[in-house]
Amino acid sequence: MFGRKVTGGACVAALALFASASIASAEDRQFGYALTLTGASDYLFRGISFTDNGPTVNAYQELSYGILYAAAWTSNINNGAYGPWEQDIYVGIRPVTGPVNWDLQALYYTYGNRDGSSSDIDYFEFKIGATTTLREGLTVGANIFLTPDQGAAATSNISYEGTVAYDLPKFAQFAPQFTALVGHTDAGDNAFYNGGAQSGYWNGVQSYTYWNAGVKVNVDKFFMDFRYSDTDIGSAGIDPGLSDARFVFSAGVNLLP
Repeated sequence: MFGRKVTGGACVAALALFASASIASAEDRQFGYALTLTGASDYLFRGISFTDNGPTVNAYQELSYGILYAAAWTSNINNGAYGPWEQDIYVGIRPVTGPVNWDLQALYYTYGNRDGSSSDIDYFEFKIGATTTLREGLTVGANIFLTPDQGAAATSNISYEGTVAYDLPKFAQFAPQFTALVGHTDAGDNAFYNGGAQSGYWNGVQSYTYWNAGVKVNVDKFFMDFRYSDTDIGSAGIDPGLSDARFVFSAGVNLLP
């Protein structure tokens, strides 16, 4: 019931937003393509390591037409039944209403483990995101992620995030930016996740708060990111070492455009 109510309300809100958004002009109806390659010391999904505290290499590809886009993100993972790779598929729209930039998205997470013991692990999720610029160089945003109950693949859950980005003074070709995020996720119960102390959906818990802060430095098409991340899962998690405090370094290149 929780998943149906929340997801249904979000869909109505998304349709209303799309109806009220300004229609793109002819000049905006153009094809675009993006390709980004990234390497990092860890892959954290909402504050939890999906590479068993090991490094990751991933690629993001996006094809867009006006406000419409479709994308794919691929990464190695090492997370028990899910590995050895993850493929995320996105479709969405990015309308603009006044000072607010929206990102309405449907996601499909699919994983590489096909040994027969964990076949029901791929799942859908929906995102409503919004950002606005408070003043030059300062942007704030909010995201809501909604997941309907999908049996063993996922319980019904909802995640809220707040974000901030602030452009720091440039130095020569270096363009640093401070960014931070705080989020909270809450998962429901189903036959596979009964909410016990060691059987919650997220590393053995059903709800927790996560956050990160760091500096991203852009140099032309290249970038580096130095980030601190943590959660409040602590010793309640099945493996506390996957969701404790850590520094993560990543670097990559935007090959296209």
